[in-house]
Amino acid sequence: MADFTSTLLSILTRAAVILSVLGGSSMLAAPAAAQDLAVDVTVDSINTEVREKLGTIRQQLDTFSAAVQQDASDDARLAELRAQAEEILAEMRAASDTLATRVQQIQGRLDVIGEPPAAGQPPEPPLVTEERNRLLNERAEINAIVEDAENLSSGADRLANSITTIRRNLFTQTLFRHTELSLALFSEAGEALVVEVDRLGNTIGGWLSFAWRFKAPSLFGAIGLSLVVGLVILSGGYRLFGSFIWRENGEGRPSYLKRLTVAFWSTVIRTMSLAAFLAASYLLLEGFSVLRPDVAPIISGLFGFIWFVYFVSRLTHAVLAPDEPDWRLVRLTDKGARLIGWAVILMAVVNGLDYLLGTISETLNSPLVLTITKSVIASSIIGIVLIALSFMRPVMSTDGDPAATGKPWPRFLPLLLRFMGGLLLFAVIAGYIGFARFISTQIVLTGAVLVTVYIGLLTGKAVSKQEVFGRTALGERLAERFKWGEVTLDQVGLVAGLAIYAFALMIGVPLILLTWGFQIADIESWFYRFFTAITIGNITISLVGIIGGILLFAVGYIVTRWVQRWIDGNVMARSQVDAGVRNSVKTGIGYLGVGLAVIVGVSAAGIDLSSLALVASALSVGIGFGLQNIVSNFVSGLILLVERPFKVGDHIVTGTTEGIVKRISVRATEIETFRKQSIVVPNSDLINSPVGNWTHRNRVQRSEIPVSVAYGTDPEKVIAILLEIATAVPDALQNPEPHVDFLAFGASSLDFELRFCLADYSDGIRIRAEVRIAILKRFELEGIEIPYARQDIMILPRPGRSGQPAPGASDDLIQDGAGV
Repeated sequence: MADFTSTLLSILTRAAVILSVLGGSSMLAAPAAAQDLAVDVTVDSINTEVREKLGTIRQQLDTFSAAVQQDASDDARLAELRAQAEEILAEMRAASDTLATRVQQIQGRLDVIGEPPAAGQPPEPPLVTEERNRLLNERAEINAIVEDAENLSSGADRLANSITTIRRNLFTQTLFRHTELSLALFSEAGEALVVEVDRLGNTIGGWLSFAWRFKAPSLFGAIGLSLVVGLVILSGGYRLFGSFIWRENGEGRPSYLKRLTVAFWSTVIRTMSLAAFLAASYLLLEGFSVLRPDVAPIISGLFGFIWFVYFVSRLTHAVLAPDEPDWRLVRLTDKGARLIGWAVILMAVVNGLDYLLGTISETLNSPLVLTITKSVIASSIIGIVLIALSFMRPVMSTDGDPAATGKPWPRFLPLLLRFMGGLLLFAVIAGYIGFARFISTQIVLTGAVLVTVYIGLLTGKAVSKQEVFGRTALGERLAERFKWGEVTLDQVGLVAGLAIYAFALMIGVPLILLTWGFQIADIESWFYRFFTAITIGNITISLVGIIGGILLFAVGYIVTRWVQRWIDGNVMARSQVDAGVRNSVKTGIGYLGVGLAVIVGVSAAGIDLSSLALVASALSVGIGFGLQNIVSNFVSGLILLVERPFKVGDHIVTGTTEGIVKRISVRATEIETFRKQSIVVPNSDLINSPVGNWTHRNRVQRSEIPVSVAYGTDPEKVIAILLEIATAVPDALQNPEPHVDFLAFGASSLDFELRFCLADYSDGIRIRAEVRIAILKRFELEGIEIPYARQDIMILPRPGRSGQPAPGASDDLIQDGAGV
């Protein structure tokens, strides 16, 4: 619209210049002034809006800079500030694009007006000079705004980089902060622990008293709604994945796929249900104003501890199955699985308590030595457990008896466990408590998440194998309900495997990032940029736009097919339109609908169609050389669909091919011969070569039956008999009426031809056979002979040199031969 307005204004400006030179400038002064006034109002409004936005952004940057200095030790707050700074950068880019478009419009109008006249040239009209000056002033003003915007963008970029540097330094300081361990530190921690326990009891007791006296309905309502949310997710998971959660004993050892599936989905569904319940409880308690600021972090840490321990215990039970060896995923003895399971759960409880007690200490403003002491104890316990695990003999022997005594770990695993345990103990002794706490968290939480993701990937791989999905319970139900074959089930299994891959990664990757110190704001920002703006060189791809374009194309395709079926089944069928016309209309609607769906989908995906001009020019060269046959067939197909020299169901003859037209597409036509062979003929061959169509106008066909009789037969009698037989045929048309032609005097017969017309050519073979049988029987009854070919053979002796018969030859050798 802006381009159209600019072009229109340029045309009016030129017209004003020409007419003012001719003395008619007063005629267009008012319209030109009105156009300039409208443009000025629009430009002023745009510039004012941009100025106001820049002022707001400048204030936000100042606020963010102060917040960065104030919250330099809060990593979560710094992550939020960085995400907001990136949003400011995006707004600045959008404003710069708007101003750049306006500058291009101004430059285009200046090019139309031209340069001012040089010295000695006739002066230009005042209207043109005024317009040029106004455009130059506006351009200078926009350039000033653009310069200010660039400065703000640089400031926002510097702020984002400084936040990244501060967060990196904060993480490094927290991880490698050194603490001197001494008896005085532990003594001070013990005194602080007594005070913290007393303050914690007072805080929790005061909050419970407050909630019971003033917030009891809100408290019970929040808990009730949270239970409903958790039960809905749990029941929905059981309903959808019930067969993948419960272990069915007594049916022998389950397959590896069954064990993987039950382990993965039982862990995911149950832990997600608990997470939904705990998250809903916290949000509802906070929304109903039940939580006080001094209790909210403690409740949040308690909920996180409960979920973490439950997640690790469920995963341990799913993988190790201490009491159900048939469902165990690893080759461990019963005793080994039981001990390892308890060791893993112990490490999860210790690590979770470390973070929960650390949260309590931070909330109650307890001394730092108390948090350090808790982390020392937790990291030491986890290190000792890892070293103890390395000396176990849990591996099941080759005889496969899980109750027997096991064998040691594979060689590399004890070394790894001892190294990790020793590293934790060394970090604690050396005073790097933050590093030890970080390593212990990664061992327990990241290890649990990686095991879950790995099981999910193995499940997806097993499901997507050929002929596996069809043997599952879900595959058997789908095959029974939808009558799917093995190929379709394999394709569905492949899609199901990819979906399980994606689901496992979508759960595992964010959890791993969170455990490694990234904040939720970081993950949200990455996901947003990943789905909305992936930059490759000068090209920006939006996955959301691409997915939306694919969905719009799918909707357009479905609507097109529905319109095709509706028109063909209602409009065409009720109008008793010919099958060929119905096929042509249906095909045309299909191509038109799919073309529109492609255009809409590509536009919705954010792909600029004008950018395809270079590709189109390159394709035109290819079309001129390598693709000319394809284009020729395509154009020929369109001609066949529009001109309709034949249609689906017609009996055509082309070259050496004869049969029924089954399908006409834009590239080729499918013809089915009478031997049920399908022949695909390029459309250009049908356009450029003669094509015979037995059913082009109608299905009437003339049939000819040649008949020969012996010499001496009355021709008029023969003609009368043939006409009588043809007239008695029920399917023969009487208009035009049958007739007989006396064709020729043959070598041994009189040749006639019976000609009659049939309403449907497809009955010709049958009717001609019946007529021939009738003629043969009638001729036998009338005594009319149908002759066969006769030849006279003369056997002559070989003449001698003198022309006399050879010695011993006799005239008796000359004989008559007949009937040979």
